[in-house]
Amino acid sequence: MEKFELVGTHVRLEPLERCHVEGLTAASAVEPSLYQWSAVPLGAAATAAYVDAAVAARDAGTAFPFAVVRLADGAVIGSTRYFDLEYWPWPAGHALAARGVPDACEIGYTWYTQSAIRTAANTEGKLLMLTHAFETWKMARVCLHTDERNERSRAAMERIGCKFEGILRSHRLAVDLIPRNSARFSIVAAEWPERKAALQLKLQR
Repeated sequence: MEKFELVGTHVRLEPLERCHVEGLTAASAVEPSLYQWSAVPLGAAATAAYVDAAVAARDAGTAFPFAVVRLADGAVIGSTRYFDLEYWPWPAGHALAARGVPDACEIGYTWYTQSAIRTAANTEGKLLMLTHAFETWKMARVCLHTDERNERSRAAMERIGCKFEGILRSHRLAVDLIPRNSARFSIVAAEWPERKAALQLKLQR
């Protein structure tokens, strides 16, 4: 998959690389308590390993990770990614066969430094990613998961218009090393025009 940037008015999503390690290390160090329910790297060594693993996933074609850069000052303020990229087995001759882009995915691994939380950064970042997913890749579905206990993350998903689908029990390993129940949210292609308009309105406000 070719690398690409997603650029808005407030943030730029850059393909994640080793050059972002210093900025991400500084971003996560501001207030580590924010990441009680999220696997966010703390310290230069952990951040370098985090970036290397994300880049390896991109090279394997299973994810596309970004560093989030604030346009106002050029600061790296967090990270996010597409992952669990699904390529559906369309039969030969179908209009969607061999199109070479994913049919569905998850957006996750999203975290921000303290100064970016409850700002336009997350709203615009999700708008950029969802627009690319539904309008460039022509995806059928984008889903998001979070730890069932992560009320802040669940509220953020609801604010951007995601539909709550339910709880997946013992879905993933939690940061506190127990089987995590995940709250699952999604947006499907038919809902996207309405959700996009709502996100654009939020940014205007």
